Amino acid sequence: MTLHRTTVTKRLFALLASTSLIMAMGACSSDNEAQSHEAGSTGTTTTVDAGNVVIFTPSDGITISQQTPLSKWEKLVPEIVSSLKDNDVKGSNITVKTASSLDKQSQSVQDYVVNHVNSTSDDAGSSDKTTLVVAPVADTTESDRQYGDYASHDITWDGNSSDEDAQDYAQSAKRLVSALQLAQNEGMKVVLVSNTLQGFTPDVYAPMTTAEQVGQLQAKQLVSKLELDKTSSDNPKHIEVLLPYDAADESGNTADATFAQDVFKGIWSVLGPYFKDGKAVSPSGTLTSSSTESDWVSVAFDAAKSERVKSTLAERLGMDKDTSRHTRIDGIISCNDYVAGYVSEELNDLGYTGSAADINPSITISGIVDNITGKKDLKKQSVPDPAQAPESDDSDSDTEDTSDSLDKQNSQWPIITGYGAYVSSIPNIVNGKQWMTALENRKTLASDIAQTCVQLNTSGKLAKLTFISSVAMEDEKVPTIQEEELAVSASNLKKTLIEPGYISLAEAGL
Repeated sequence: MTLHRTTVTKRLFALLASTSLIMAMGACSSDNEAQSHEAGSTGTTTTVDAGNVVIFTPSDGITISQQTPLSKWEKLVPEIVSSLKDNDVKGSNITVKTASSLDKQSQSVQDYVVNHVNSTSDDAGSSDKTTLVVAPVADTTESDRQYGDYASHDITWDGNSSDEDAQDYAQSAKRLVSALQLAQNEGMKVVLVSNTLQGFTPDVYAPMTTAEQVGQLQAKQLVSKLELDKTSSDNPKHIEVLLPYDAADESGNTADATFAQDVFKGIWSVLGPYFKDGKAVSPSGTLTSSSTESDWVSVAFDAAKSERVKSTLAERLGMDKDTSRHTRIDGIISCNDYVAGYVSEELNDLGYTGSAADINPSITISGIVDNITGKKDLKKQSVPDPAQAPESDDSDSDTEDTSDSLDKQNSQWPIITGYGAYVSSIPNIVNGKQWMTALENRKTLASDIAQTCVQLNTSGKLAKLTFISSVAMEDEKVPTIQEEELAVSASNLKKTLIEPGYISLAEAGL
């Protein structure tokens, strides 16, 4: 009789704690669009109960382009599942659920949490060692998705908005927060991945690269490759920034420009001082010595169509109408690989020649290929850049020859940066048309997340996990997984992408 009372009391407490959630659930506890599956059992037995792990991620972002980055949820989730099994979590205790919107995801999380609370109330012997791995679905634009699925977004909302769509979004976000808080109150742990949630503090946070970091990384790579620290204002480097941006979302409403603004903020935090000192200039004049991070609009453009990318570059170089003479361009920050691919196409169409391998420090294309195929290491050799730009003498009888020589110099291929590690972009890196790209350290992150889940379920102590540090979040110190993104160029492509198995030699165009 006492046991029956205890069980009933526990059930009532759980139901009261989740009243607002249950009212929102409706008659059906399953989401038709939220897909779920139970990972197959490995058959491994262990004396330690590693508990349950439930993974909630967005469905893969859909882009209008056939080109897709390596940073996709469909790539990360199986690696987390595999790592969990390697860490003695039974396949039958691993569940994966995906959803295409925050509304559907919040209902899916809510359903699981309430059902789990009720099931453990019914069965006093059931395991309540459960960790939820949640990557909240962000409302992103087409240009945002060009960076891949993992780029971090802060999920915030205005609860007092009069806009109906904003109200629906706020309701979904609040439902997700309430469900996760209930889970924590009932003893479950929450690992938040990539995107943050306004008003919610997870047990562990696994951040991905932020928009600002995307910009900083490319700008730093450009500064290093062009050796801007050694550049003179008498012979500045000519640099353009192509910032993809959607003025409106798919519904025709004004799009959130935060991501694009933050990408440029990261770029300008690195390049700004060089423009201010005259060591870098913009051929188009879109960026000047007096530009600030607030001038992001001057370099932003609609990149939804490939022809728009190409025409924008031609306009920036002043070659949209006259292609008889080339404009000097030393570096182009394309922001992502989608844009970088069409930048390379347009430069080729405009008659630019050579490759990034021709620019300081010098690396030959044959050396790149031999290095990737394992035949030999790369040999780097610095190529000096004159302190002053060459001057032409208009009175010289060889003015025409001098002009031709100058145009030949101006037509040299620039440094092109990108982000996302599109499989379609890798051959361009091999042949030197694109200098670098970058991606999340996906395999290591999957292993980190798996180890974290097991530690939370078994001991709750994370002190022995060296990749965990304490970071401020929602005014609290939160254990945070720290892994740096991978910057990829021809010199390290083999070690960074091919050897770990991110891509094959065939995908690299070899």
